[in-house]
Amino acid sequence: MDLRTLGCVLLLPLQLLYHTLRAGVRLLLPGRRRDLSGDVVLITGGGRGIGRHLAKEFSQSGAKKLILWGRTEKCLKEACEEINHMGTECHYFVCDVANREEVYKQAKVVREKVGDVTILVNNAAVVHGKSLMDSEDDALLKSQHVNTMGQFWTTKAFLPRMLELQKGHMVCVNSILSLSPIPGAIDYCTSKASSLAFMESLTLGLLDCPGVGCTTVLPFHTNTEMFQGMRVRFPKLFPPLRPEVVAQRTVDAVRTNTAFVYLPWSMHALVFLKRHTLTASPTTRLATERFTSRSFSHTHTHTYPLLIVTNALLLFCYVIC
Repeated sequence: MDLRTLGCVLLLPLQLLYHTLRAGVRLLLPGRRRDLSGDVVLITGGGRGIGRHLAKEFSQSGAKKLILWGRTEKCLKEACEEINHMGTECHYFVCDVANREEVYKQAKVVREKVGDVTILVNNAAVVHGKSLMDSEDDALLKSQHVNTMGQFWTTKAFLPRMLELQKGHMVCVNSILSLSPIPGAIDYCTSKASSLAFMESLTLGLLDCPGVGCTTVLPFHTNTEMFQGMRVRFPKLFPPLRPEVVAQRTVDAVRTNTAFVYLPWSMHALVFLKRHTLTASPTTRLATERFTSRSFSHTHTHTYPLLIVTNALLLFCYVIC
């Protein structure tokens, strides 16, 4: 072992302690909030639902320009007019994020007509709310193309310029269902889980890139048009989130450079249980114990109660109609 490697090994505990203390201080003390006055914000799925509320929230927070993408021109036009009346310059472009070539084409138009995008909000999503056997193949593909692959195309279209400018922020409006799936929305849960993995990988990859950050928001059931077919058991105990609340928390997370946001806060308990369950999953434990005399059935028996309890928490809250 050379001296440089030895030095890195010896400094590792000190670095861990430093970053732990730094994270604790940042958690307790309010940090510097980002000034949005020079930012150009692009929101996919910006014509309705959470996307429309995000546009209004960014406008109220002082964003320089807003750009709305979506598939329905009527909704985009109405949202754009509303933002312009609020005093913020707003533009809209009809664009299906599932179409790679259309994304690249419209991204070029945006740069030429509006300017460089410095905050990209991947909000566009679709949900069908059917079981696997009741879903048409095209509907399943559409979910993956919009909810997952669309992020690939928009990120490739706008992130390189952010890295050049050393100024930018990538935002993903995900779902708590990416961590704890429920039956009846298999296409949505799968695509959101892929989207979360994409953002986790992207967030880690951008840690050493100055001026560019990431935020992933994972809300509980939100009261929007997209989820009209879903109701919540015990709504007084587990009330659906209001889209304006999700928008407010998302913009606040961007301004404080917060990487992951769970809404409401109680969802942290669900995440903890889920990760504990996965750590003790049958496959993982079987791999570590394959040279012992323990049987798979023994591992299976001790793990599945945790898995059942974790997913039961969401089943307790959700009903797919």
